[in-house]
Amino acid sequence: MFSVRIPGRGLGRSDKLRFNLLKVIDFKTFVVGNPPPGFGGRYWVFLKLVTDGGVVGYGEAYSLPFHPRVVEALIQDVCQRYVVGSDPFRIEWLWRQIYSSGYSHRSGIVLMAILSAVEMACWDIVGKELNRPVYDLMGGRVRDRVRTYTYLYPEAGDSTDVYLDPELAASRAAAYVDRGFTAVKFDPVGPYSAFDPREPSLAALDRATAFTRRIREAVGSRADLLLGTHGQLTPTGAIRLAKRLESYDPLWLEEPVPPENEAAMAQVARGTTIPIASGERLATKYEFNRLLAQRAVGILQMNLGRVGGLLESKKIAAMAEAHYCQIAPHVYCGPVVAAASVQLAVCSPNFLIQEGILDWSGFQAKLVKCPIQWEAGCVVPPTTPGLGGELDESVAKAHPYEGDALHLEMSPDPVI
Repeated sequence: MFSVRIPGRGLGRSDKLRFNLLKVIDFKTFVVGNPPPGFGGRYWVFLKLVTDGGVVGYGEAYSLPFHPRVVEALIQDVCQRYVVGSDPFRIEWLWRQIYSSGYSHRSGIVLMAILSAVEMACWDIVGKELNRPVYDLMGGRVRDRVRTYTYLYPEAGDSTDVYLDPELAASRAAAYVDRGFTAVKFDPVGPYSAFDPREPSLAALDRATAFTRRIREAVGSRADLLLGTHGQLTPTGAIRLAKRLESYDPLWLEEPVPPENEAAMAQVARGTTIPIASGERLATKYEFNRLLAQRAVGILQMNLGRVGGLLESKKIAAMAEAHYCQIAPHVYCGPVVAAASVQLAVCSPNFLIQEGILDWSGFQAKLVKCPIQWEAGCVVPPTTPGLGGELDESVAKAHPYEGDALHLEMSPDPVI
């Protein structure tokens, strides 16, 4: 054993900083069904790592394009092949082993989601070993509050569809602002399809304009409007939409075109004064670098359960900072990714705002032992060691996912 004594206050469970002692000896997966109303996705996939010292870390994999029973088998293979027996402190080394699996050495959302969960769980372990929140290990706190936004969601008793009725959407947005939110997100375009992108009809443009106008009238200058499109449009169609909506001063236009063509997104960025946001469907610093190199975005929306985890997100945030761009982590998922995103936000100078599933109450709060603390539109950063998203395993086991549908699904037919 090699150890060094640290003068003064101890860093962890003892007053010694220990090297080459820890290793991961076990892992477990949890596929948790998200009960009605189901905001945040149909289910969430969590990973638990256990060290030989009994320390536990939790991670979460976001929205893989396979059924969870397949995902569990994939996680098992990765963990048995690379994680069990490894040192959770050697995060960069372990990241490279998994990223290069099978002579791949390039991103893919399946492997990257699994890698994200592993990396997240390792940081949780490291923070607990050193008795510090993860943000203290990634540069330290630069803010005391993490601003959040929420999507507009349906409620029991709605007589119309909040996604189709501009009056109901405006009323819902005003109610959220009254609760403390300073930004609300909605998709003014409508359904997304496996056959997108598409050129919007004049009727669709009229609906989008009416939606945005009514919501702006309802909230005034009390809240930012976030146009949460889902890659439905062609570049010219997105520019036509943006020209109609610029007068309502939205904070961003999100993923106006599908994410794989950075030049097309840059075309949209050049054609509007609305900042372009993108990133929830991307993974690794390399894909985000292409967006930045093309000047295609002003706001990066990495999802920590897909992009490669916390350290990869921190690197992307630094790249964005050099381009005078900001980050707005995407969090349409479970509470462990949410907790990790809060850690990133707290220590990132160029953080703008983070997605929330309303105020993280309801089932999201029941699923973790220390729920996210939300007040007046912001998350109060945790001071507990690790991520602060300790899974309540009894609740997780009591809510297994038993459906066949995937986390999110597109319309299988073209949208007219």
